[in-house]
Amino acid sequence: MNVSLYDLSVWVIPLVIAITFHEAAHGFVAYRLGDNTAWQLGRVSFNPLRHIDPFGTIILPAMLLFAHSPFLFGYAKPVPVNFRNLNNPRLDMVWVALAGPATNILLALLAALAFHALPLAPANAAQWIFDNLKNSLLINVVLAVFNMMPIPPLDGGRVAVGLLPRPLALPLARLEPFGMLILIAILILLPLAGSQFGLNLDVISAILRTLTGYVIQAVLFLTGNA
Repeated sequence: MNVSLYDLSVWVIPLVIAITFHEAAHGFVAYRLGDNTAWQLGRVSFNPLRHIDPFGTIILPAMLLFAHSPFLFGYAKPVPVNFRNLNNPRLDMVWVALAGPATNILLALLAALAFHALPLAPANAAQWIFDNLKNSLLINVVLAVFNMMPIPPLDGGRVAVGLLPRPLALPLARLEPFGMLILIAILILLPLAGSQFGLNLDVISAILRTLTGYVIQAVLFLTGNA
């Protein structure tokens, strides 16, 4: 697999921005709602080095890429939030969780709006800027859709725990320590096992790809690009 410096520049820059703003948004909203844990630890920051997890952000996606996995994903260092410190712990947990995906959708909208300014870009940089904007749109929508899966510790799982009645919320919350293992199983191991028997068990990835496509179309429509 040949990966050029150009390829890296048009993928790594939007990816780092998307992850950094996503994590900083969690910490900022938690701070505004009463918990200063992330603020004190310097995680309400636009410095990507404070958010990158060596395994989750770099090694895992690279391993999946080279293994031709049916679905690529990774993660950053989770922003620490002490939900007991929040003004209204159960409801505020929902707002803190939604802050990350909402920020990614906002970044996707900004990237799509910026397409309209491309005619103003220098001719020798226009293609590079276009590729960065296109990848920023894709990465931010994928991050938002993926993180809204209702499995803790993903943001969608925390939203579900905050909104569901307690008899349903408690068992779901208990899944959090096993969340990443569940994701790896349903997104990677299950499809790979199915392929050995000629079965297509890549159902969740297919749903995520379909939802991502719909959200991208909506963003392009709202920004006058469709």
